Amino acid sequence: MTGSGTPVSIAVVRARYNPYGGAERFVQRAFAALAAQGVELTIVARDWPRGTQETQSGRDLAGAVPLRFLRVDPFYLGSVWRDWSFARGVRAALRGGRYHLIQSHERIPGLPVFRAGDGVHADFLAQRRRALPAWRAAMLYANPYHAYTLAAERAMFRHPALKAVICNSDMVRAQIRQRFGVADDKLLLIRNGVDLVRFRPPGADERAQARSALGVAADVPVFAFVGSGFERKGLAAAIDALGRLPAGADALLLVAGTDRRARAYRARAARGPAADRIRFLGGVDDVRPVLWASDAFVLPTLYDPFPNAVLEALACGLPVIGSTGSGASELLHEGVNGYVTDALDVDAIARAMAALTDPARRAAMSQQARRSAEPCSLDAMGAALIALYRRLIESGPP
Repeated sequence: MTGSGTPVSIAVVRARYNPYGGAERFVQRAFAALAAQGVELTIVARDWPRGTQETQSGRDLAGAVPLRFLRVDPFYLGSVWRDWSFARGVRAALRGGRYHLIQSHERIPGLPVFRAGDGVHADFLAQRRRALPAWRAAMLYANPYHAYTLAAERAMFRHPALKAVICNSDMVRAQIRQRFGVADDKLLLIRNGVDLVRFRPPGADERAQARSALGVAADVPVFAFVGSGFERKGLAAAIDALGRLPAGADALLLVAGTDRRARAYRARAARGPAADRIRFLGGVDDVRPVLWASDAFVLPTLYDPFPNAVLEALACGLPVIGSTGSGASELLHEGVNGYVTDALDVDAIARAMAALTDPARRAAMSQQARRSAEPCSLDAMGAALIALYRRLIESGPP
């Protein structure tokens, strides 16, 4: 990439690895996209378990590029100290390091490239307030962690060392521009990529096998919900909407994901009219069988810059019910490949789900869903990243 024969060395900063997290999967896919480009990658993190990379069409990404792990794990007590100490440790660890480029997925002022995979914290809080009782909403802004994060975010976006911000949706790009006045030429739109070979519509046998493994009858409409952090992802609204479907619409909801309050959501489902039609699967290592067993996808998230789960669902041919707070909804066209509702409008979500219980409508929308994912290939993401890295590297050291 440098043109000199010297391998390009890139440091990627991410505090902790979550095998079900969108940011981590983005990094893994970036590894695959950069595999043939002579890149050496260093992961800077508190913890990054080995052997957890997903595969791309059966290929282990752990061996796709030279990968080094640099542990930065200072002592801390509490979330504010945790983030502050990690940021301080990262800056110390990278000072004087021979990296052509440093890309952070954490809000650390002074680093040259930031991927805004978590969006804008101020906008996240504004959306979260809408779903909380007044007393809890007031406590949000009294929470020291949120105060620290807002301050770190402001300092990072206004720091003179910032060269580029990778935005995965137009929604996030506009929010950063509006709140922090970052120049347009620093705000790069690079959407997440999806493996279009791995995530594809199933064959008849694959669909039958996936349904059989989950104990789902062949003719029952199935909605998939995939995401961890149920409050933000909108699981309560999805559960309530399923209960408002017309009589006779015996659709199922498959919930794949983890949450520390999962028991409360199970109780909510058990109390509702659709209690026997909601199945909690927990965290799953491979979501394809869940998607292949399903007819449509629902994710009424309060705030999500660009959920990979939506892209994977579209690639598998599932029409998607998304929300106005999701950057991935920019790919959705009403009644063509999905529906977009307010995250808290349970009636609107229920109407969209009811529409998707019609097999003929689903069949037409399924083809459009797959087509809408095709521009977001791993190759397209990789080419965009490489072009950005090349430009930044040629502009001088970080």
